[in-house]
Amino acid sequence: MANKQMSAAAVVAQLKDGMTIGIGGWGPRRKPMALVREILRSPLKDLTIVAYGGADVGMLCAAGKVKKLVFAFVSLDFIPLEPYFRAARQSGQLEVMEVDEGLFMLGLKAAGMRVPFIPTRVGLGTDVLKRNPELKLTGSPYDGKDWVAMPALRLDAALLHVDRADVRGVCQIKGPDLYMDDLFARAARQTFVSCDELVDSSFFETGDEARYAFWERSETSGVVHLPFGAHPSSCAPLYGFDLKHFKEYVASAKEEGGWQSYADRYVNCSEAEYIDRVGGAEAIKKLPLPVF
Repeated sequence: MANKQMSAAAVVAQLKDGMTIGIGGWGPRRKPMALVREILRSPLKDLTIVAYGGADVGMLCAAGKVKKLVFAFVSLDFIPLEPYFRAARQSGQLEVMEVDEGLFMLGLKAAGMRVPFIPTRVGLGTDVLKRNPELKLTGSPYDGKDWVAMPALRLDAALLHVDRADVRGVCQIKGPDLYMDDLFARAARQTFVSCDELVDSSFFETGDEARYAFWERSETSGVVHLPFGAHPSSCAPLYGFDLKHFKEYVASAKEEGGWQSYADRYVNCSEAEYIDRVGGAEAIKKLPLPVF
């Protein structure tokens, strides 16, 4: 079997300016933040980002990496509007395609199914159609009605974070929600996954462990072992999101030169230094899990 283990730097080396990149997770939950930080350290630019967004989107906006954003929301949950995304959106810095959560999901499904669109009643009678000239109505040959045609959200690459994986690309998520990560994996030409734990392939042969692998290993292009790679977002059941760190991050958006100060401390360093600067591995393990 192919060994797909690689470094975060090797993942980013496969990405190119102008690509459409999907980022899995949900708001402040199970985001591939270590891979995002690697993008922030790189010269990549003019990206189209597709995400149920959180600080991943905000940081990429703050660093000027995003040309277009396709999103259903960008939130830290307990802080409704991600501050750096908000600044970019209000300044007109971004091209946007703003849809609701259901249409976003259907766009990923269409890409994974290799069809150009999926018809749906989601969005009918709302301003989603007014705000998105990319969305069209299509007539049905069965009932004579018009339905919203949600176009496929095809991705050049997807970035995901999982609980554990093996070098073949088998990925396991044991948290309470997939956050559409399986759809991101199938919608992308290449899927790069960071994991908290790298396990031997025999791990998935015991008990019901294989039941928590939600996409085929053939969909995984590369695996990066990055313990606590979702921080400051959560990776339940291993650790929760870091409320204190998020508050520090949000406060930086209100300060002159705040992003650069934040980046100098938490981005422009190695991942080992990052973990140390946010309190260390033991502190992250003790972060309380989010309540659903």
